[in-house]
Amino acid sequence: MPGRAETDVALARRLAQTAGELALRHFHGPEDWWDKSPGNPVSRADLEVDAWLKAELASARPEDGWLSEETADTPGRLGCRRVWIIDPIDGTRDFVRGRTGWAVSVALVEDGAPVVAALHAPARTQLFVAELGKGAWLGDVPLHCSGREGCIRLPIDAQNLAAPFWPAPWPGGELVEKPNSLALRMAKLAASEADAWIEGRTVNEWDVAASALIVSEAGGTVTDRHGQPLSFNKPDPIIHGVAAAAPGLHPLALHYLQHALAIFAAHRRAAG
Repeated sequence: MPGRAETDVALARRLAQTAGELALRHFHGPEDWWDKSPGNPVSRADLEVDAWLKAELASARPEDGWLSEETADTPGRLGCRRVWIIDPIDGTRDFVRGRTGWAVSVALVEDGAPVVAALHAPARTQLFVAELGKGAWLGDVPLHCSGREGCIRLPIDAQNLAAPFWPAPWPGGELVEKPNSLALRMAKLAASEADAWIEGRTVNEWDVAASALIVSEAGGTVTDRHGQPLSFNKPDPIIHGVAAAAPGLHPLALHYLQHALAIFAAHRRAAG
């Protein structure tokens, strides 16, 4: 077991990589999963990876806090300046269906902001790593968001791209693959495979903690649906929507998101 001399970024990389390999042993195996709530599956792999990561971090960083999708939350983390935010398998629906759009997400947050991130999609042989102020990488390749403006690539469904709630058609709206993992959708921006991604609904902190740092360190902009910076390790660990985009495109992405949300709100008022 590496000692405290192991840097935070090296630790995050090792944990995400090993946890991904552990999850991969279950991939395409016997179906061993159930619904925590309707449409919200969890697998035995989720729980095994979660337990392994928790034990590793308890040994390597016993003074740090812990927040994970698959562990009952406790208020003790709120008193910690440093908290590890974990999603043992982000994109469990793809995992249990034998699709590759899932990943292990590991982030270290200090004073509410991510400072280290690792996102491992072993079925895609992808390992994203980022460190605050030092950049983001896919393997050993530095990542940079695209500079495209005329044709925006979006990891969304075709029916949503053409939906009537946008203020205008997306400029050149071009679809790209949409993995079930929210973190992987965002990571596509950092890898210059997409230019924007928006989500109007609330998401959990563990869904985006790692990918938010990966995108921002690749030069992109990530805010909530109100245009505010994301904050983590809150008492209620949710994020109020996400607008993520390559440089120069964030105002447009946020405008489209807020326009759509205003229409949805008007429909709810009329129906009520």
